[in-house]
Amino acid sequence: MQLVMAFVTGVIFSIGLIISGMTNPAKVLGFLDLAGTWDPSLVFVMGGAILVASFAFQFASDREKSLLGDVMRMPTATQIDCRLVLGGMTFGIGWGLAGYCPGPALASLATGSSKPLLFVLAMLAGMAIYEIQDRIGLSKASTAS
Repeated sequence: MQLVMAFVTGVIFSIGLIISGMTNPAKVLGFLDLAGTWDPSLVFVMGGAILVASFAFQFASDREKSLLGDVMRMPTATQIDCRLVLGGMTFGIGWGLAGYCPGPALASLATGSSKPLLFVLAMLAGMAIYEIQDRIGLSKASTAS
């Protein structure tokens, strides 16, 4: 049942990204182009997502188990640290260069275009590099400073 719900949730999320135009890198880059022809539509997409998520997080924070019976694991970190800032900067730079973030890139794989495929491969490589660093202790050592 969990796999089915994960699949359904992913399909709904992908459809929302496609309908809102967030799978089009030109639209995303238009939002990031503050000095040129700025496209504010992403603000409304983000605002809608924040609104829905705020209700979902409120609902989830009052529960010990999910609707499917799993233990709820809400984030516990509250401190802004070097790891968070560097991760956010890396995400933002990648987003600005490619016009994709992970969700839209995965949804864009359905187009058969090579650009989202290259982005997803680079993303997976970055995730693998992080896992390797984390296992040998490099990521923890770099955040201690």
